[in-house]
Amino acid sequence: MVGPVRPQFVLFGSSIVELSYSCEGWGATLANLYARKNASDQPSLVIVYFGGNDSMHPHPTAHSPHVPLQEYIENMRKIAIHLKSLSKKTRLIFLSSPPINEVQMHEMLSDLLGPLKRTNESCRIYSEACLELCREMNVKAIDLWSAVQQRHDWSDVCFTDGIHLSHEGNKIVAKEILKVLREADWEPSLHWNSMPTEFAEDSLYDPNGVDEESIINVSNGNFQGNSQSK
Repeated sequence: MVGPVRPQFVLFGSSIVELSYSCEGWGATLANLYARKNASDQPSLVIVYFGGNDSMHPHPTAHSPHVPLQEYIENMRKIAIHLKSLSKKTRLIFLSSPPINEVQMHEMLSDLLGPLKRTNESCRIYSEACLELCREMNVKAIDLWSAVQQRHDWSDVCFTDGIHLSHEGNKIVAKEILKVLREADWEPSLHWNSMPTEFAEDSLYDPNGVDEESIINVSNGNFQGNSQSK
């Protein structure tokens, strides 16, 4: 028996992407929202993130994740060209490097990895380079470096170790991705709320709302009140 066709999203990147499926991560949030969506003409989205590790300053031993800025730009260009060539239906979103909390990073990671030569300023430089490339290539991009820092308490609540995102940081990423999906003029739309829902019919077994009269359809991905699901 063949089931319904699911929207297929690919997340491609470093540990910010790897950890997006941790508890309440932005990848898990997207997976939850799209879990019951039925797409007869399957859309495709690739979300790409690289830049944080690349932006680390070179180490004297030459053993370092550092990638020179121009090389980083050309690497991202090659990724965009390749992904665009896959299909006319393949949509791209690039995420720029988010900021870091340098104090927290050194406190929590220096004993494990040694002194980390990574600064918030270097993240900004690589973030801006990514955004400029995306403007040049007409690729949707999200300025995470700025989006995270819009919170006045970002440095205190958005990270688990100064680099990787906490629940609050992940909420920002999910919100920004969904904003792009909602506003993009893509056909078909990839925003979760524009797609038909599998088993969308109201049921006698659905719970009542707080007014005791309305029905809460649990097939709706937003029934739990996710603030980032708009």
